[in-house]
Amino acid sequence: MELTQCSALELLALYRSGVASPVEATRAVLARISQLNPLLRAYCLVDEEQAMTQALASEVRWQAHRQRGEPVGALDGVPASIKDLVLTRGWPTLRGSQGVSPDQVWDIDAPAVARLREAGAVLLGKTTTPEYGCKGETNSPLTGLTRNPWNTDHTPGGSSGGAAAAVAAGLGPLAIGTDGAGSVRIPAAFCGNVGMKPSFGRVPAYPLSPFGSVAHLGPHAMSVTDAALMLQVMKQPDARDWTALPPDASDYTVGLNDGLRGLRVAYSPTLGYARNVQLEIAAALDRVAHTLQELGAVVEAVDPGFENPLEISTGLWFAGAWQVWRALTPQQQAVADPDFRAQALMGETLNPSDLHALTQRRGLLGSHMRQFMTRYDLLLTPSVAVPAFEVREPGSQPISPEAMLGWTPFSYPFNLTQQPAITVPCGLTRDGLPMGMQLVGPMFGDALVLRAARAYESTRMTLRPTLGA
Repeated sequence: MELTQCSALELLALYRSGVASPVEATRAVLARISQLNPLLRAYCLVDEEQAMTQALASEVRWQAHRQRGEPVGALDGVPASIKDLVLTRGWPTLRGSQGVSPDQVWDIDAPAVARLREAGAVLLGKTTTPEYGCKGETNSPLTGLTRNPWNTDHTPGGSSGGAAAAVAAGLGPLAIGTDGAGSVRIPAAFCGNVGMKPSFGRVPAYPLSPFGSVAHLGPHAMSVTDAALMLQVMKQPDARDWTALPPDASDYTVGLNDGLRGLRVAYSPTLGYARNVQLEIAAALDRVAHTLQELGAVVEAVDPGFENPLEISTGLWFAGAWQVWRALTPQQQAVADPDFRAQALMGETLNPSDLHALTQRRGLLGSHMRQFMTRYDLLLTPSVAVPAFEVREPGSQPISPEAMLGWTPFSYPFNLTQQPAITVPCGLTRDGLPMGMQLVGPMFGDALVLRAARAYESTRMTLRPTLGA
């Protein structure tokens, strides 16, 4: 049995039966990280000693559970990783930047990390990100090029590229990512795994992102069931986030297999404006729509009826980049990623009137989608318009809104509207690269999105890259 290829749910079943232990699973994952991470650069920090200490403690809890029925955590003994934008006690959070000093006090767990720790997860280390999560590919002057396990000449996407690459390659079945314009869903689609952006505020954050209320935290996993299990843990309240939603009494792991029968699905392969959808992805999405119909959904080809909000998304993002940039010292600016520098300087040109106008336009988009989703339960789109492209160094191309996000026209609209959205694998291209389909739900409809994603996933086999086999 190859423990590194087991899902979180499978590992928990093995622990419960005593067939395998958290120590064995963690040791296997650490060995695989040692083997593959020099090539993939999915991790920027691995703490073997702490991981094994946590695994040993989990093994004791499982022994007590089997012998005396004592309780265990919802993720007890499951290896997991944390994106290097998310504060983690005892580890530096460098944010992909050479300008952040590791020599400072790191004594805070962000809410999502605290919840995983409380649930007994074995924390392995920090996964790579572009500087401040600034782009949809994962490269930085600090950590170099992160590579896609399906084809190491290609990017895993970003900005949670390290998280998605780690999960796909068997370097830990669960990972925390962040998503400000698609940064969970893009790499999950490129790496052939499941990534979810919950409703804004469903997973508490601390500190709040400098990029504002487009920034979500969400799970990376190889299955919808694992994502639901992880999100159930991460959504627990934390008073440090004043934007967090009220506690949600529902259990995302219950009702996952209730199916799609009768659900109304709006099928929009272009959102009405995307002209660059690769033909294989368009064909794959047609097959997804047909599968959803076979599962009992009422599928209607219809566009939501809004114009491309690229200018809104990048404008607000550039303004946030400028606020981060202007707080940096000249020494920090000198070693910054040229792509982040370019974004910040575009943000410098925006005045308060510009920002107000962008915010007003965002509000109209959010209102439009709230009304649209009264007529449909779900919206089906591609996850990304293209498969993973080749890796490239920071500063390889001029930064513009189109260059930054034009190839992912289906992700950023739903950061602006704050709706839950999930990507699930839907096949491979002729070149052997993963493709993803996206399901978007109504605001607060996280459980529904997970249920629908699980219904589709149940019709397919899970595919894993052969790297390191």
